[in-house]
Formats: sequence, structure tokens, C-alpha cells
Amino acid sequence: MSTESVEKPKIGDYRRHLLVCTGPRCTQDGAAQALFDSLGDKFKAAGLDKGDLRVKRSRVSCFAACKGGPVMCVQPDGTWYYNVTSENMDRIIADHLVGGQPVQELVFHQGPAA
Repeated sequence: MSTESVEKPKIGDYRRHLLVCTGPRCTQDGAAQALFDSLGDKFKAAGLDKGDLRVKRSRVSCFAACKGGPVMCVQPDGTWYYNVTSENMDRIIADHLVGGQPVQELVFHQGPAA
């Protein structure tokens, strides 16, 4: 099949992409899905739903880092967070996604620099 017959998708501009593990081994009680579901309102309140700071969010089924969940990764920063409770997410939003400074005590891995 040629690419001429396939419609090219479009995505709005964004600064960061949050990948949240919602797999069953990350949190058995559904906390990761609840966290993901809360992000729309949290992003809107922080001004991360549009403009220069816009953050895109996606669910992933497994990162193979199955301890200390909820676990998430901020790209392109390569910053991996664990224990992302609602309160910790508020800190990550304010300090990292808006302020540009990762919350170091919640980081369990830092990927390659761009």
C-alpha cells in the first residue's frame, strides 16, 4: 500500500509527553488509571492544556519497572518518576512541567540528555 492512499495524522504542538503506566502490575488498585484520569483537570488548572507548555499524555501497558507505582516517564526529558500519587503529581506539575526542574526525590531513573 502506498502512502498516497493513507491519510497522514495530525497532532497539535506540545512541549512534553507524559507516559503513564496503567498496567495491572504497576498498581493493582487502579491508582495509576485514576492518576491518568485526573491529568486533564490538573493540566488545565496549571495551564498545561494549551500553548507553549502544552503536555500530551498517553497510557502505556507496561514499562517493565513494576515497583513503586504509579510509574511515569516525562519525555523528551527522559525523567522517570515513581510513587506518583495525586499529591506528588501536583509537585511534578508545578516544579517540573511548569518550572522545568525535576522533583529529584521522586526520580528513579534519568535517561539520556538530548
